[in-house]
Amino acid sequence: MAPQDTPIDDRASLSERIRLALTDEISTGRLPPGTVLDEAQLAETYGASRTPVRDAVRHLAAAGLVEIRPRRGIVVLPMTIETLSEMFEVTAEIEAMCARMATNRMTALERGGLIELHEASEGLLQSGDIAGYDAFNLAFHEGIYRATHNAFLVEHALQLRARLLPFRRTQLRYPNRLVQSRDEHGRILRAMTRGDPDEAAFAMREHMLNAGSALARFLTLEPDRPG
Repeated sequence: MAPQDTPIDDRASLSERIRLALTDEISTGRLPPGTVLDEAQLAETYGASRTPVRDAVRHLAAAGLVEIRPRRGIVVLPMTIETLSEMFEVTAEIEAMCARMATNRMTALERGGLIELHEASEGLLQSGDIAGYDAFNLAFHEGIYRATHNAFLVEHALQLRARLLPFRRTQLRYPNRLVQSRDEHGRILRAMTRGDPDEAAFAMREHMLNAGSALARFLTLEPDRPG
């Protein structure tokens, strides 16, 4: 089957794999700021047609990792550790607000869904499955957003999450971060289950600040880190 004849679902899956691969390369600094990415070369590298490559690049641009410049191609944008720390600080406050509001408003079904997610994540730690835990992590946090029953807050939390998404994944690579992250989720969940909105907000804020700190420490281990 020729690349252009690839089914839509397969193209979407391939686009996601390309996005994740480029995200890791950019967020760890292996593709430093100023690098010009060539669409045709990317297609050859990943054995894909240009359609999934373009889809992946559009997602990277939306996350602020690259800029698509007319006649100059796709350029990797600068992202310093200081900027990332500031973004995690803001995210920590938004997510703390979500945790506080969700504690007061979530339904029993929503609470049960979060508990099931948390319990299911145990196996991911045993296997060291970063990609699997990343997907679980997104579902856990999004479940809290939606449990606020505040559409405006959900919209902005998701927008901010999209901006930090590559780096939320990268911070999971720091040694022992998977275990720590799951422990922190457990603390958030216990506070929410007890109906303690202040403790839930405090635990969520610490969780996000710890994620930002883990990212900064991980990037300092990388020889070609951003910043």
